[in-house]
Amino acid sequence: MSEDRTTATESGTRARTRRAIVEAAVALLAGDPTASLGDVAAAAGVGRTTVHRYFPERSDLLTAIGTDVLEKVAAATERARLDDGPAAKALERLCQEYFELGDGLTLMFETPQLANWSGWEEETAADEHFLRTVRRGHAEGSIDPELDEEWVRNLVWALLYSAWEHTRTAGASKHSAMTLCLHTLRKAIAP
Repeated sequence: MSEDRTTATESGTRARTRRAIVEAAVALLAGDPTASLGDVAAAAGVGRTTVHRYFPERSDLLTAIGTDVLEKVAAATERARLDDGPAAKALERLCQEYFELGDGLTLMFETPQLANWSGWEEETAADEHFLRTVRRGHAEGSIDPELDEEWVRNLVWALLYSAWEHTRTAGASKHSAMTLCLHTLRKAIAP
């Protein structure tokens, strides 16, 4: 095997291992924010030393989680096709896409180290696209113009958090929680 193929294979393996650790950490920490790196290693099916090789400190893992969540938000925003159809319907699609990111986003909201993470400070392309969609909704009449774009953004996040909590604490199905979320959004932003 050539050296280039060996390096590519190792890079692919390293990337898969890193992804497995981050995904296991999100799933585990969303339920237990105090879980140790040893717990993360067990959940990822790797040794503790492997986790430490990729993430020497807990803060390194949390930074990787934050970056991963932002990447997933960007991809979900693209999948929502915010430029298609009425803006109010676009926000409904966005809620459906974001709802599937529940563990990662809940973790970001509930973990002080992540809630205060510097990666949240910059407006992203997804943020701007969201705000542009609300402005379009104001112009076309599908979103109440009395509700400024920041209010609508905070409303969407609050509704999503409520939906995630409804599944976690009330045992509601994802379908039921999402139905309530979208019903409330429609009523809240209607002109």
